[in-house]
Amino acid sequence: MNKAVENSMIADLRLAPEGHLKIDWVEAHMPVLSRIRKQFEAEQPFKGLKVSISLHLEAKTAYLAKVVQAGGAEVTITGSNPLSTQDDVCAALVEDGITVYAKYNPEPAEYKQLLIRALETKPDLIIDDGGDLVTILHSERPDLLENIRGGAEETTTGILRLKAMDKEGQLKFPMVAVNDAYCKYLFDNRYGTGQSVWDGINRTTNLVVAGKTVVVVGYGWCGKGVAMRAKGLGANVIVTEVDAIRAVEAHMDGFRVMPMTEAAKIGDFFVTVTGNRDVIRGEHYDVMKDGAILSNAGHFDVEVNKPELAARSISIRTVRRNIEEYHLKDGRKFYLLAEGRLVNLAAGDGHPAEIMDMTFALQALSLKYVNEQYERIGKTVVNVPYELDEQVARFKLESLGVNIDTLTDEQRTYLDSWQEH
Repeated sequence: MNKAVENSMIADLRLAPEGHLKIDWVEAHMPVLSRIRKQFEAEQPFKGLKVSISLHLEAKTAYLAKVVQAGGAEVTITGSNPLSTQDDVCAALVEDGITVYAKYNPEPAEYKQLLIRALETKPDLIIDDGGDLVTILHSERPDLLENIRGGAEETTTGILRLKAMDKEGQLKFPMVAVNDAYCKYLFDNRYGTGQSVWDGINRTTNLVVAGKTVVVVGYGWCGKGVAMRAKGLGANVIVTEVDAIRAVEAHMDGFRVMPMTEAAKIGDFFVTVTGNRDVIRGEHYDVMKDGAILSNAGHFDVEVNKPELAARSISIRTVRRNIEEYHLKDGRKFYLLAEGRLVNLAAGDGHPAEIMDMTFALQALSLKYVNEQYERIGKTVVNVPYELDEQVARFKLESLGVNIDTLTDEQRTYLDSWQEH
């Protein structure tokens, strides 16, 4: 009998047929990851090893799990957000022999237990999203650290956590900062977040964006993408920032820049993308317009302060799927999307498959790299080696049928020598 069926904790195995269709669809649109899968099938880099993965558990993630499995690993996977898990995809993975501890919208205590169950398999390698697995291993379950060689981290939020641990000398194994690779933040964070955030908002609200004022809170790579796509939809875009350099950049990109206390007065849509907490809070609610729509595209549901919003409300009700109406004591109504969780995944399907093709190719190759080099790397955070980053880009260009130039020997000599002129 399939061991994954016996061990998994999912909603309903009968949902598997629809999940297989979803995975088949993204596989057909992820040629770089498929190329790596063939390489892994031949080389078996993870033979005899256990890998635990915590990512947003939808079809593209499922295909990554299958690629790691093709490399010889015994794979266990769990979700990194309770509202982004797709139950049919979970069921399909179980049928394919991958152990799954995940279901859509579990209670907080159950969600935490599912993460722990994924670690109780005693993995050799991990893939993390937001640092949840790493945090549990270091704070609550250090007894599960023994086998771990290293892992890879997906997000800005997770890398901030890892670097804080590294600075304090607390990190117990090497982690590769996948989010900091060029092929991650230039494409996934910018184009992926930019498109998928508006996919989630538009399908959820069914309201026009053109002519509205959109406030983008944070102008990192994700914020750049969100602002760019809002502009393309016809919105008047305002950016709020705490970083002077990024504020100048937003200004020169053609966006209005102002403090949140001013932007709050005129915004129709708000999208937070900072990785920090309470960037929309009480003082901002006090001046917002009736009908303001609030959403978050940062990893955790702390960017929009929900307790302070609830404290100002006389009632809270669900008016559409993934839309909660907060009816304030003064009569105004605000609308919070997806409970303040990642709107592109909790209220949508996440980034396009072609974008995640590059990101998950980096994840797969980084996992192979850390497995081969963990003793040399030591207990620290490291960047994705540039040659892996460039390899993914070259694979992507080949899949698109795009060719580029190559330096001549004379050009290489010129670039490498200070005496050439």
